[in-house]
Amino acid sequence: MAWHIGRTEALSDPLSARRKALAKLRTLAELDDPESLVVPVLIDAILMAESYRGARHEITFLPELTRSVDALIRELNAAEKASEWAEALG
Repeated sequence: MAWHIGRTEALSDPLSARRKALAKLRTLAELDDPESLVVPVLIDAILMAESYRGARHEITFLPELTRSVDALIRELNAAEKASEWAEALG
């Protein structure tokens, strides 16, 4: 599965972008410890939302959220590749 949700897609077709994200997240079941990846993303998202609520300034926790999301996507990509390789060998 190709993974890329750009800003344009997220803003112009959020339903499609959400479907892509959900399809990617289905791979979580294949990871050894999905909670260790998901929980930091959720915490960062909560902190970002709270820091941005009612403010008109830069989002304080955006770098942390970006790093957490990137780590999650890396692990999901690795799990997908491992599954593809296993299918190719089997």
